[in-house]
Amino acid sequence: MSEMRDAALASKAWPFEEARRVLKRYENGPPEKGYVLFSTGYGPSGLPHIGTFGEVLRTTMVRRAFEQISEIPTKLICFSDDLDGMRKVPGNVPQQEMMAQYLHMPLTDVPDPFGTHDSFGHHNNAMLRRFLDTFGFDYEFYSAREFYRSGQFDVILRRAAERYDEVMAVMLKSLREERRQTYSIFLPIHPETGRVLYVPMKHVDGVAGTVTFDDEQGREWTLPVTGGHVKLQWKPDFGARWAALGVDFEMYGKEHATNTAIYDRICEILGGRKPEHFSYELFLDETGQKISKSSGNGISIDEWLSYAATESLSYFMYQKPKTAKRLFFDVIPKAVDEYHQQLRAYPSQEVKARLNNPVWHIHAGEVPESRMVVPFAMLLNLASVAGAEDKDTLWGFIQRYAPEASPQTNPDMDQAAGFAVRYYNDFVKPTKTYRAPDETERAALEALRDALVTYDGPIDDEALQSLVYGVGRDRFDPLRGWFTALYEVLLGASQGPRFGGFIALYGVAETVALIDKALAGDLLH
Repeated sequence: MSEMRDAALASKAWPFEEARRVLKRYENGPPEKGYVLFSTGYGPSGLPHIGTFGEVLRTTMVRRAFEQISEIPTKLICFSDDLDGMRKVPGNVPQQEMMAQYLHMPLTDVPDPFGTHDSFGHHNNAMLRRFLDTFGFDYEFYSAREFYRSGQFDVILRRAAERYDEVMAVMLKSLREERRQTYSIFLPIHPETGRVLYVPMKHVDGVAGTVTFDDEQGREWTLPVTGGHVKLQWKPDFGARWAALGVDFEMYGKEHATNTAIYDRICEILGGRKPEHFSYELFLDETGQKISKSSGNGISIDEWLSYAATESLSYFMYQKPKTAKRLFFDVIPKAVDEYHQQLRAYPSQEVKARLNNPVWHIHAGEVPESRMVVPFAMLLNLASVAGAEDKDTLWGFIQRYAPEASPQTNPDMDQAAGFAVRYYNDFVKPTKTYRAPDETERAALEALRDALVTYDGPIDDEALQSLVYGVGRDRFDPLRGWFTALYEVLLGASQGPRFGGFIALYGVAETVALIDKALAGDLLH
């Protein structure tokens, strides 16, 4: 047994903890189907949001961890419930009136309001696949429309008809009395209108595999449960899908957690083995509201990738999946810098520490070298004082600070410089607010200016930080007030970088000029 596998079997990193639970399922031998199946579900009732991506990413991390501790082959499925009826028109799509005419139609029968795909469901599926392909995920895409209509689901659907009463008993326990009167696990798709019907069953024939019901006009119909003529309600669909595919692991948001026992029991009634599951906390927008596909609040994948590389988003998703996290633009700089801190730490770490490092899970053990010589947060401050409109402006400062760096040898640095200019112009510049220094702050700024004018020491972060610290130490208690003054008076921000590092990057003479501007009141205009 290799050192790496030993460490993986003992690692406290959450993907390894989940992977060990999956491995325990097969301690007596590999699965009959020949592989371990990891699954994710997606409801294409709205444009895919960043939480959907996070689910696939995190599941992939568990799958990669499993592959480190087991030689059993694996497969990842992304299952889209695109046969679901459209219950309401999402607020963030065009042609609202047109869409309203197709309420309760399967999502793959609702016209695409964007005019680019065969249906709204097909459009959203394509969006999801594009997002997943951007990150290089290894997955198979399953469409519920095809799954139901192709016959792949027929065995389990017939079994659901045969064991209808048993499955209904599980569901009825979880429903209010009023809903029990009309509830059925089967939703017929009307042969004429194509709408998904929420109607009670008059008869379910387990032998023939048919359901009989009256439509909204009171006409009686009998349909086979196979071939896409009916679909399952979403809770039974979970358990039935697990049974049909032989799912071994699936994660979902905490809103599903209370239904887990229902999903599991239905899976078992239909002849399957309940999978391992993992319930994660939800993502919140800037106001603390849950992110929703239909309202489009929060930040999208495309928006994040406008300001930072894909790895920073993967890093954010890895962190504390059991904790609700605010997901808005202001979390991006921190995620970028922490990701690169972990990259820099990785080469000198022992195997155990490496497996606990988020970058191992982001890169499946093939961890690249960080060539980021200046933190992203520092680039934002540099863009601010330099009024940078393009990354070439930043590179002038970067190359003086780190002469060996270049856009060619430091592509991650070059990419980050471009992102920093965009982020600065969109988020920092509109909110910059400078203030004048008070008497104590003015005296300290004058002292710092004079010290910099006569400074002949090394131009490095630590030496200049010591100088800044020395000026403030005798004038501020607590010292935090001095650094707050530097940020608010010189940078127009409430917080900022280690100021010694900023001086080293921006330049001693340039910092002197900046202080002179602030003391003269020129930054206030």
